[in-house]
Amino acid sequence: MTPKERYLACVRGEEHDRVPVTPIFMAWAAHLIGRSYRDFYLDGEVLAEAQLAVTRAFEVDQVSAISDPWRESSAYGMAFEYPPEGVGKPAGPILETSEDVERLAGVDLSSAERCRQRIESVAKMATAVGETHSVLGWIEGPIAQYADLRGLEQTMVDLIDSPELFARAAELLVANGLDFARAQIAAGADTVGVGDAAGSLIGPALYREHVLPWEQRLFAGIHEAGGLVKLHICGNINDILADTARSGADVIDLDWMVPVGRSREVVGPKVCLCGNFDPTAVLLQGDPEYVADAARQCIAEGGERFILQPGCEVPPATPEANLRAFCPSAGCLIEDALRR
Repeated sequence: MTPKERYLACVRGEEHDRVPVTPIFMAWAAHLIGRSYRDFYLDGEVLAEAQLAVTRAFEVDQVSAISDPWRESSAYGMAFEYPPEGVGKPAGPILETSEDVERLAGVDLSSAERCRQRIESVAKMATAVGETHSVLGWIEGPIAQYADLRGLEQTMVDLIDSPELFARAAELLVANGLDFARAQIAAGADTVGVGDAAGSLIGPALYREHVLPWEQRLFAGIHEAGGLVKLHICGNINDILADTARSGADVIDLDWMVPVGRSREVVGPKVCLCGNFDPTAVLLQGDPEYVADAARQCIAEGGERFILQPGCEVPPATPEANLRAFCPSAGCLIEDALRR
């Protein structure tokens, strides 16, 4: 099978030859080709080159346009300082009033410089490997994007005191985000990753009432455009895991603190899970055998519809041998487990 065939078969619950492997590479990929993380997220050519380099070096199944959380925010008018390493530092929130929220209406994300770069990166990667590999686009989810523009602390207050403000903003953000997702699908992405990190911080009742319906609307729109959806909520989602399974996402990422075995019990056999050993304590600080043992445990607990990756981004200083321990390339220590 090609990597793309393998990935799609796994997501759809069809027979496949081995477990797909899809690590989240960002700064590590940039450093592999001798560039800074800032180069990686501000230059679409560098992003495409770096992602293609790690995809080929480790023979993984998906090439990704994930880079940083600020592309859409920059299109909405937020100002940033971009250090050589580490994510951009915003000057401050830009949603202060209901009038500010209304200014989100009809913003064409795809025409903004940083969002256009992502679309171009997707197109370059799809041209290079899209016939053989899955190509992952990326957008911010409704609660994550609102928190980026409003500030995390004020977002938590709004869900209690001003839910109508969040609802109006979410309506506009989802419409704009869906247009951005459609543009990436048109450029060659078969799957769109949706990062909705703040969803892990609000509790199940608030998530169910205020966030899940907007995710469902967004994901339905991505499906209508011909794309699959990968939901990535950083952090501990044990309390909302059952709800995320109702979101319509085709793949649900599990961060390292969300046990794979329990997650499979909660969501059942028909949801594709992806994860999830600890990127720091295992991948960065462990040795190859330790990484291999953790990967084997994830595979054993994940069931048939399971994709292997660390719980979140590969840390920049991760030893290459530790990556090779679980990737299907030279140095792999888990070939037997990947083949089940």
